[in-house]
Amino acid sequence: MLTATRAIAAAVAVTVSVATAGCGVTRGDASRDLAMWIPNSPGGGYDQTGRAAVSVMEHDDVTGGDFEVTNILGAGGSVALTRLMGAAGDEHTLMTMGLGVVGSAYSFALPFKVTDATPIAQLIEDQEGVLVPADSPYESIKDFVDAWRADPTGIAVGGGSSPGGPDHLFPMQLAEAVGIEPAEVRYVPYDGGGPLTSALLGDKIAVGFSGLGEFEGQIAAGELRVLAVSGEERLAGGPAADVPTLTESGIDLVFTNWRGVLAPPDLSEERRAELIAFIEEMHASPEWQQALEDNGWTDALVTGDDFGQFLDEQDARVASTLEEVGLL
Repeated sequence: MLTATRAIAAAVAVTVSVATAGCGVTRGDASRDLAMWIPNSPGGGYDQTGRAAVSVMEHDDVTGGDFEVTNILGAGGSVALTRLMGAAGDEHTLMTMGLGVVGSAYSFALPFKVTDATPIAQLIEDQEGVLVPADSPYESIKDFVDAWRADPTGIAVGGGSSPGGPDHLFPMQLAEAVGIEPAEVRYVPYDGGGPLTSALLGDKIAVGFSGLGEFEGQIAAGELRVLAVSGEERLAGGPAADVPTLTESGIDLVFTNWRGVLAPPDLSEERRAELIAFIEEMHASPEWQQALEDNGWTDALVTGDDFGQFLDEQDARVASTLEEVGLL
């Protein structure tokens, strides 16, 4: 566990912001322009979700203004969350987030949680996959689980999120489901799908756990294989469409990641309601429904106080898992 408040503060000062959308953005009290902050690099899950939402809102002129999209990199989303908390009262900023940001607040010992921001909406759920290189000796999830049970500390596994994030929680819960002590799992964190892919292809780890959207190219090209997916049903399309679920394979576990949108703390009720209305209008758009289908996302819209309650539950879920593995 890191005692990294000072490190996060330093990272905020040198944040790399890239790939903006919208032009000439000058926000003021009367402006309809908005910023969408993305807490990871271009191409990552938060980036895909945030940019899809912005694209639909701009296409349908939902807000009546322009968007500026900024990728804020560092510390599993903690840098972006720190900036969001420092923007208290800013009515023109949104941030995509998900389970990984919930976990990074603990991993980097931040003095606040996602529950301290303003909850706007949960947007989607997303399955995770169990990934191996093409030449892996594991031909099925059973092959891997059998070997893992026999030598849990000897098999390095990894994910594209820090401890407490979805790619960490998933193998911990899988281990527990198959009779392995989570504390024995040898988990290596990577900063997103790109580094995780390199680790798998470079034989630095044997198995990867992550959402599959960032790996479609490598799966389609035959560089990576998917042993199982974590949802209730098989994926309907894409290169992992024929992959069995864990439950089909006799493992009693369903695990889904999710992504949503926060605003800074200390917003007026009127402004929060307006931001929620923007998201609800976007959600009703045919373009958003197409984005869900194209990306293999499960529609999971929850807004306002209901989303706030969901965040409380997710925060408790992460804290409990980190306590079990001795990281909290």
